[in-house]
Amino acid sequence: MTKRTASCARCAIHITARRAAATVSMCHCLQCQKRTGSTYCVHAYFARDALVVTGPRSSYTRAGDMGCFITFRFCPTCASTTDWDVEAVPDVVGVPVGRFADPEFTAPTVSIFMPHKHPWVAAPDGVPQNPGHSDGFLAAAKVTLHSRQTRSK
Repeated sequence: MTKRTASCARCAIHITARRAAATVSMCHCLQCQKRTGSTYCVHAYFARDALVVTGPRSSYTRAGDMGCFITFRFCPTCASTTDWDVEAVPDVVGVPVGRFADPEFTAPTVSIFMPHKHPWVAAPDGVPQNPGHSDGFLAAAKVTLHSRQTRSK
């Protein structure tokens, strides 16, 4: 695989992916719509050790729909979302595919939160379409939340 580099809009932050994305997801959830200002988000998930990040980033954390925390990082000047971590999958980092500005980037491998999809948006042919998170993510979130509850007692 050829390494790929993503950047913020002002090119002060660079994220170099040294391996292919594990998953490329087309997400129609309402939170992605609000965060991006678009009708959906396409994001690639990479193993944490496959990425090299340079440049100053700011962050904010919010609870996701399952209650697990998501920490978003962004450029403090241009406000471009550059990447994020999800508490339930700590060894994985999400990067918006558009940050790579590469028309040859891998197409989505799954389309999620289909009930929130705008009716005029089409998922690529043959791509699995899920009503929400994958079963694997749901299981990881359940374990994470149980662990958090156990630690707080």
